[in-house]
Amino acid sequence: MIPSAVGAWLRQAGHGEVLRRQPVGGGCINNGSLLETANGANFFLKTNRSAPEELFAREAEGLQELRKGGELRVPQAYVWGADYILMEDLAPALRAADYWEELGRGLAKIHGHTSPRFGFEHDNYLGSTPQPNPWTADGYAFFAEQRLGFQARLARDTGGLTGSEATLVGRLAARLPELVPPQPAARLHGDLWGGNAISDGRGRPALIDPAVYYGWPEAELGMTVLFGGFEPRFYAAYEEERPLEKGWRQRLPIYNLYHLLNHLNLFGAGYHTQVMEIVKRFT
Repeated sequence: MIPSAVGAWLRQAGHGEVLRRQPVGGGCINNGSLLETANGANFFLKTNRSAPEELFAREAEGLQELRKGGELRVPQAYVWGADYILMEDLAPALRAADYWEELGRGLAKIHGHTSPRFGFEHDNYLGSTPQPNPWTADGYAFFAEQRLGFQARLARDTGGLTGSEATLVGRLAARLPELVPPQPAARLHGDLWGGNAISDGRGRPALIDPAVYYGWPEAELGMTVLFGGFEPRFYAAYEEERPLEKGWRQRLPIYNLYHLLNHLNLFGAGYHTQVMEIVKRFT
């Protein structure tokens, strides 16, 4: 069923009635559909009747933040509510020949937007997990408490980690100033695995499903290698635009601990071994 507010918005915007709704796969939390309207325009609709409070409002806010600089294509959000969001349909095509280079340069430029503090205007979500974003002056304190600490406590409280294992995560978090070089608070997509870097109708790179905040740029690159990795051309183009500090690849598991803890909390014990391997390596 199409939310009544979506139908009303489409009619008011001159698109008429929805003629066809085609389910689109790929999401593990929300349901996606392609809507074809009477005037021939298409839109992308995401729905979730069990969505956490303000999930889609926060997604719309993140999309708007990423669209500000225009560095990469990001879909426009048109209307949203507690259990839906209607967005621009990007009509993904085959990737252009220089897709990875353009994505690398574009992401580096997005990271060029910085803030004097870490965090974001609102808390939001990483998948369906709350992501706390209180403005924090110290990047080490922010990542230790709002990223590693938050997820470790959640895992401990739900049985994903034992109390002693959660304590080990805390020990790693306390070592962050030794392990991670100072970095600016940069605008991040926040959940940039391969499935969230797609193409538009011309095959150019586009970003979807953000968990935006201002944080360490290297943390963003960590997520790009976690589930398959991006092509080498992406990293080369990124470094041409924004050089990275020596040893950045060796630090990526530290940042990815946040995402692996989140997957442990969302999807269960299958991620426990990866979590503890990283914790033991850096404590």
